[in-house]
Amino acid sequence: MTRRTLVLSFVLAIFCGLASGQKSTLRLERTIPLPGVEGRIDHLSADVTNHRVFISALGNGTVEVVDLNGGQRIGEIKGLKEPQGVLYVPQHESLYVATGGDGMVRRYNGKALAPAGSISLGDDADNLRFDPQRNRVVVGYGSGAIAFLPLDLSGKAEVRLPVHPESFQFNSGGNQLLVNLPNDGSIALIDAPQLRVTSKWTHLGARANFPMAVELSSDRFFVACRRPAQLLELNQRSGSVTQRTNTVGDADDLFYDPARGRIYVIGGEGYVDVVEAPKNGKLHSIAHVSTSPGARTGLLVPAWDKLLVAAPHRGDEPARLLVYALR
Repeated sequence: MTRRTLVLSFVLAIFCGLASGQKSTLRLERTIPLPGVEGRIDHLSADVTNHRVFISALGNGTVEVVDLNGGQRIGEIKGLKEPQGVLYVPQHESLYVATGGDGMVRRYNGKALAPAGSISLGDDADNLRFDPQRNRVVVGYGSGAIAFLPLDLSGKAEVRLPVHPESFQFNSGGNQLLVNLPNDGSIALIDAPQLRVTSKWTHLGARANFPMAVELSSDRFFVACRRPAQLLELNQRSGSVTQRTNTVGDADDLFYDPARGRIYVIGGEGYVDVVEAPKNGKLHSIAHVSTSPGARTGLLVPAWDKLLVAAPHRGDEPARLLVYALR
């Protein structure tokens, strides 16, 4: 065997190894078209029992309803002003939608998708979360606030923040809320029962910290930053950065997969980074999976063993939902 043949064989072996590594993490199982959907797509939520996916089509002014089993869109909520956050609460069969354009949070009947109440927050209603311990909806909005809403949207309590909040998650105990403040380059810690900020961590070593995920079985949580594009591991108690690694650019969603000990970082560059996150080991990327330019939001659904990625209309490619099986 010549030296040139040996080199080519070595390169081919590396390529095949990388390809097989990527295939072993995510497999594109299905592409579901979203006909007529234009503009940016924001966050997603799932009705696990009925295999429905709700997609905030921000630029289109709609919430798209997709039947995952049937592989098609089965409904739309139209006439919304920049829908951003969407949250399905199965215990109450209710869908909540936060719209940035008018600062509203709206509730819909989960079956008929008929309006069932609303509340005005004033400006830029964004991410939504469910607080199961206190049975309420949590939303980030405005120039800096987190609102805590009863399920019927009949009132609100709030915690003020210095800038607009992006992703926020409850910690492993469920009584504290970790909040990304990208315009401040910081993370706030909110006492949920007492409705007050107890800590603010600023020494991240990176900025534009948008998405966040929490490992509920430990004191770790994870934040993806855009400047530079890095994935950080932090301690929930101290806020200290325990390690960091480079990741995909323009990240807007981030999920921790407890069954596999992996992190999925979805970035608008058109990739999902799959990162191994051992409890007592080093973060390391195991796959850089191609998706679509501008596809920076999605949803991990452990009950389905799937990662969903929302791809907007770009060029000849229409808007669509990419369904990846976890391997």
